[in-house]
Amino acid sequence: MKKRELGKTGITVSELCFGVLPMGPVQYGLSPEEGGPIIREALERGVNFIDTAQAYNTYPHIRHAFKGLPNGGQDVVVSTKAHAKTYRDMEAAIEEARSELGRDVIDIFLIHAAREDSKVFADRRGALDCLVDMKARGKIRAVGVSTHSVDVVRVGTNMPELDVIFPIINIAGLGILHGTREEMEQAIAAAAKAGKGLFAMKALGGGNLLTDRKAALDYVRGLPGISAVAVGMITRDELEMNLRLFNGEEVPSDLAERTKRQKRLIVQYFCVGCGTCVETCPNSAMTVVDGIAVNDKSKCILCGYCAPVCPQFAIRLV
Repeated sequence: MKKRELGKTGITVSELCFGVLPMGPVQYGLSPEEGGPIIREALERGVNFIDTAQAYNTYPHIRHAFKGLPNGGQDVVVSTKAHAKTYRDMEAAIEEARSELGRDVIDIFLIHAAREDSKVFADRRGALDCLVDMKARGKIRAVGVSTHSVDVVRVGTNMPELDVIFPIINIAGLGILHGTREEMEQAIAAAAKAGKGLFAMKALGGGNLLTDRKAALDYVRGLPGISAVAVGMITRDELEMNLRLFNGEEVPSDLAERTKRQKRLIVQYFCVGCGTCVETCPNSAMTVVDGIAVNDKSKCILCGYCAPVCPQFAIRLV
């Protein structure tokens, strides 16, 4: 497994980053006992980088994976993020991560800002100040932002407070806000030139690009400045598939077939049209029509953020 330095952070990461989002209740709801061993196998086979978030509720899965590893997994690079707006709330999020993961230091802590534009840095100034302070105090190693917005990448490039940027980018341009795929490519290149550490999300478009996943992954892996690609996985077959692709190994046809599972978002008949999902969706893929939520598949990246916020439990990712 290739490893690269993440910008100027001094942090070295595997090119394949294990995305833990799908394991948690936001998507498939695996227990820590089910998901943890899959993460641990990835770590034992050369992956040293994990992406998670406070909102994913997957810290227990990661801690379970660390059991039995040398040094309790302290050598594994963990990136997490929080929606916190204030200094106090971000401080609480950092302490939660340290406690739940059993770590004194969190490697990378990001402002979780999927759908927001560059005003996020002013709107969440308190949270950003907290991250900077906690880095100075040695509780985190690198500060950054996760985003779907070209605007945020551009502005973040010129912010000395940020060490890392975690942008969405994929060959189809799915989910990119405030610009085109080409404009996101340019923003990523500029951020890399400025010394920011960059790793990419949604290279497979949330599962929409599985028909030619090698081409989709190769496109993102080939972008100048991208050190790693976060890929969500919930089965050993998916792990095996991604390890083979990232290591340049042959993929057996039966494995390729078994991992073509396409996610679908379903709005069930008892939806009351409250609009909570509309407010939550990072890509404006949800609307309310005639009193029921409707999913626009051309915009949806199957992140599942809408499902856990539905007060009627009417949205499912299957």
